[in-house]
Amino acid sequence: MSRKRNVTHLHLQTVLLVLIGLVYACYPSIVVAEGPTAAEYGVVLNLSGKQRMLSQKMSKEVMLIALDIETDKNIENLKATAGLFDKTLKGLRDGDADLKLPPTTNSRILKQIDKVESIWTEFNAVIQEIIAAKKVSKEQVATIATNNLELLKEMNKCVTRYEKDASKAGLKSDPGLAVTINLAGKQRMLTQKMSKEYLLIAYGHEVDSNKLNLLETYTLFERTLKGLLDGDSTLDLPGTTNEDIKKQLNVVKGLWDGFLPIISEGVSPATTSIPKEKVQELANANLPLLKEMNTAVGMYEKEAAK
Repeated sequence: MSRKRNVTHLHLQTVLLVLIGLVYACYPSIVVAEGPTAAEYGVVLNLSGKQRMLSQKMSKEVMLIALDIETDKNIENLKATAGLFDKTLKGLRDGDADLKLPPTTNSRILKQIDKVESIWTEFNAVIQEIIAAKKVSKEQVATIATNNLELLKEMNKCVTRYEKDASKAGLKSDPGLAVTINLAGKQRMLTQKMSKEYLLIAYGHEVDSNKLNLLETYTLFERTLKGLLDGDSTLDLPGTTNEDIKKQLNVVKGLWDGFLPIISEGVSPATTSIPKEKVQELANANLPLLKEMNTAVGMYEKEAAK
């Protein structure tokens, strides 16, 4: 009886091995599947990092609507920003040919995307209410002011995990580039975060806290910009040697030199209110700074593809 059981067991093992062999023969990609290429990692780091910026850009657009600055235009901007965030988040998980995003297979990153999606569902519900009503209530300002930071925090964790994954795999020949793309991408977010904080001050929402937040945000932007140009060991930035990227970063620096006085006025203890014309000045100036910083990130992404 024991011998018969052993023969049966061996027979089952043989059948199982044959079936596994057939599966691998039919789907050879299972055997040879690899992670993203260096070029794909560049895109993933760029677009996952861009999600941080979009979380802040949406919040800034909400505040411009709340302050009655070009309301119709900013409603349309908000609609487009929310749509892009949603499309990119789905693309990061499942892949998106239009965005040139490969699907994510790393289980730890997928769990983090789940967290982001959970926060985004609630955040987006408020955004859609604002778009439909074409106005913002004080309660909605308070909700967005709180929840945007949670969305930003969890999205940032996602980017950090992509960065580690890229440093170990697709960008292992130049792991410093993964850090650089991450922090250059973060600069885009900081342009929108400081704009949002300035607008919260102008609105009168938690003024002291937002003055402190704004000071920290613009200080980090300034330090990172210098680090991207010249290196910063604390930030793990090696500095930029590519002359074209350096030239682009200097374009950003020129715009930053003009943007800083606007922001500084918002931080000043002497500032008790911000007139509408100053709010409009910030609304006009923040997007060129974002655009040129985004161009620099795209140049870093191309470096990753080489």
